[in-house]
Amino acid sequence: MHPSMKAELAARDGDLRPCLLLGVAAWFLFLDHVPHNAVSLLTMRNFGFSGAADLFVFVGGYTAAILYGRMMLERGFVVTATRIFKRLWQLYAAYIVLFVIYIDLIGYVARKARASELIGDFNVTGIVDHTIRTLIHGLLLQAKPLNLDVLQLFIVLMAVFPFVLFGMVRRPNITLAASAALYAAARHFDWNLSSFPDGKWYLNPFCWQLLFVLGAWLALSGTNQIQALRTLRKFAILRAIAWLYLLFALAMTVAGKFPQAGLVPDLLRDVFLPDHKENLAPYRVLHFLALAFLFAYMVPRDWSGFRWPVLQPIIKCGQEWLAVFCAGVFLSFAGHLVLITGPDSLLMHVLVSVAGVSIMTGVAYYVSWSKRQDQKPAFQACAMTGVPEQGRFAK
Repeated sequence: MHPSMKAELAARDGDLRPCLLLGVAAWFLFLDHVPHNAVSLLTMRNFGFSGAADLFVFVGGYTAAILYGRMMLERGFVVTATRIFKRLWQLYAAYIVLFVIYIDLIGYVARKARASELIGDFNVTGIVDHTIRTLIHGLLLQAKPLNLDVLQLFIVLMAVFPFVLFGMVRRPNITLAASAALYAAARHFDWNLSSFPDGKWYLNPFCWQLLFVLGAWLALSGTNQIQALRTLRKFAILRAIAWLYLLFALAMTVAGKFPQAGLVPDLLRDVFLPDHKENLAPYRVLHFLALAFLFAYMVPRDWSGFRWPVLQPIIKCGQEWLAVFCAGVFLSFAGHLVLITGPDSLLMHVLVSVAGVSIMTGVAYYVSWSKRQDQKPAFQACAMTGVPEQGRFAK
């Protein structure tokens, strides 16, 4: 099993589809995180049950499995676990810096602009009355400042990923079944992590782990499983069912935005319209899987569109997703501030959105350029010391 898995992982290592999707997710998360932003009407969440967070978590599991799966097969569990925990520390450090600066910035702007509603809008009310306690709970991932929930979730998922990956490499189907069982149990027994000062996590990790594990399972699928999935995509009836479900989700989403129009029966509206994002409702998972099924059919691994210049910024943002996500958190706050203090017009919404996406893209290109500079070979010792190489002047 391992030789075939190594060959599949080697082939998938150069797949640009995950980078493209991570870039799309990063841009959509920024647009969605700017409150009352008219441009956010164009993002995924307005066309069905799932959204950018679903895409981000699923592709995150896929890319993590490709990156660390080969390492586990070649170097073993211990080495791989240490590399995953190293990455986990980088994510946690980024979160802490982001959290401290973010809440301090919100409090500062709220005081200077005398806009106390910002503290409530961004869910950092505890920073005023219980500053130290809020910071401590923030270190423990228990605070809930707006727009940091996806990064908090990803940190928890990466913390348990060594054990998930160990199971995926040896018994992928059993590991996926265990993930599905945990998802069902968490929804049935209402398992979740507590948050400060009250309530629970907005993205329940016991439920959202299913998308992460699904992505890892797909990345580590063997030749037979991949061939079976490709065969399923060839059936026109399955593609038609997927399209019909997407159209149904679109109709339900539109009906939720215009309830007075009576587009759908009340019974359907009561079942599907409540946003069960916290516990990842099954119809939300099914909607995302339908999207993934059709995307894999329409965009093959060797798709020529990856060379289009217009897609290069999105792909670059996907390759540098952590820096882009952190920049997007600050830019979403800045964009909200601009919209509530400036003219409330469609043009302003477009300008804020375009400026934010442009800055995020610039951050991605800078980080990529900076990494390349670090990887350049150092000068030779002779160039550094001025000492000629041995034998250079030998007769």
